[in-house]
Amino acid sequence: MRALVTGGAGFIGSNLVDALVARGDEVVVLDDLSTGRRDYVNPAALFRPHDVREPFETDADLVFHLAAQADVGTSMERPSFDAEVNVVGTVNALEAARAAGAHLVFSSTGGAIYGSVEEPAREDSALLPVSAYGLAKRSAEVYLDGWNRIFDTHHVTLRFANVYGPRQSAALEGGVVAIFLERLTAGEPTTIFGDGTITRDFVHVDDVVRALLLAAEHDGGVFNVGTGVETTVADLHTLCERAAGVEAPPSYGSERAGDALRSVLDTTKASADLGFTATVALADGIAATAAST
Repeated sequence: MRALVTGGAGFIGSNLVDALVARGDEVVVLDDLSTGRRDYVNPAALFRPHDVREPFETDADLVFHLAAQADVGTSMERPSFDAEVNVVGTVNALEAARAAGAHLVFSSTGGAIYGSVEEPAREDSALLPVSAYGLAKRSAEVYLDGWNRIFDTHHVTLRFANVYGPRQSAALEGGVVAIFLERLTAGEPTTIFGDGTITRDFVHVDDVVRALLLAAEHDGGVFNVGTGVETTVADLHTLCERAAGVEAPPSYGSERAGDALRSVLDTTKASADLGFTATVALADGIAATAAST
């Protein structure tokens, strides 16, 4: 297959590119390197520098649209920029796929699009974003659904839980595992925003890549990609301390605007329709991530 990966020099994208190359696909990476790294790009892939806010073309059979502005804080401070990347960028990816007759898999967000939940969110749960990032991803999903109806395409949306693993940047606030591990390993102080009871569904990047490959074989639909298990940020910190081999309790700061208080995904639909179930246990995934740095 010929595959295009937008954001393919980033955390999730570069791991996906490695998997595509390993199975023998011809891969083109489209990335402006605003957060991605050129050295993350598999040498067997073709690199095309490009900002997805501008239209582009492709001759790919598959388009994986992972390019995004994924920092919640930035989305609240610069909502117009966030919308340009996450909404306009998605429209450009949809148009490139339409011109090529390609199947598209879109990486959306579960944690930010559902907002704070009272129980594991299902794909038909209310969408109540509490950040500009979540609003932009929701808007992008509307475009994808509309393009499927208007142009009779069968693109797939995956709503990711909080992804972690090798190559995640500690420079972005969403990379809490990377942030904790980097600072604990360096002997630097760590901070938990809020009282530590905020929960997240942490899913390893290897599981996410497997879900992306499964989605590429599926005709349409919206699917949650997570573990179905929620972990408090305080407990996450303890796991990171253990993986880093240190005992260093965190300090606590004020809650941040745009942070959902409870986030966990129901993955029943992905299991039934895609054959996807997360397999990497959180403690094992954090230990492996720490060992890879």
